[in-house]
Amino acid sequence: MIALVVDALNYVGIVAFAVSGALKAGEKDMDLLGFMVLGFSTALAGGIIRDVLLGRTPPVNLTYLPYPLTAIAASLATFALYDKVNKYRDVVLYPDALGLGAFSAIGADVAFSRGLGPFGVAVMAAVTAAGGGVVRDVLAAEVPLILRREIYATAAAVGGFIYIALYYAFGRGVALLGTTAAVTAIRLASLRLGWELPHRGRRLGALNAGP
Repeated sequence: MIALVVDALNYVGIVAFAVSGALKAGEKDMDLLGFMVLGFSTALAGGIIRDVLLGRTPPVNLTYLPYPLTAIAASLATFALYDKVNKYRDVVLYPDALGLGAFSAIGADVAFSRGLGPFGVAVMAAVTAAGGGVVRDVLAAEVPLILRREIYATAAAVGGFIYIALYYAFGRGVALLGTTAAVTAIRLASLRLGWELPHRGRRLGALNAGP
């Protein structure tokens, strides 16, 4: 039952992330291929990077066809309905937050099963959840969003530590669902409250501006 719930959340994340990537392609005036490449990359690149780093080859996101097919289908749907989807792009932030939580939990679970310690689990949780967004922004010729503002990869990394704590206290099922819920809550709170990590450059710019 737990596996079914987590798998369902995984699909929510794939669709939400693929739509996010496709919307970025629209911003950059890319063609149909651009929509598919950015949508696919945003949804699945994080898991691919994780698997390569952990020696799980070929990566699951390339061999289990429902995952790439879902990402491509969501990208194509966004291309076909771009004006309507773009109009309500803020709504995507909510399933995106749920996807972030699910991907963080899944990344932590995979890393923990491979024998990584707390730091490694946290890193793999962040890579799985946020790696696709980094690839998307690089392909779109932008500084990755997670390096400029918003609590995103940080929330996913925290999820890695939460997973380990919950695993030892309550077992794998609770760890997966609890991590998903916790990371989703952190992400939604950061959106609502405008949380960001400190910006040294922004502070220096304000000082240099003078009175």
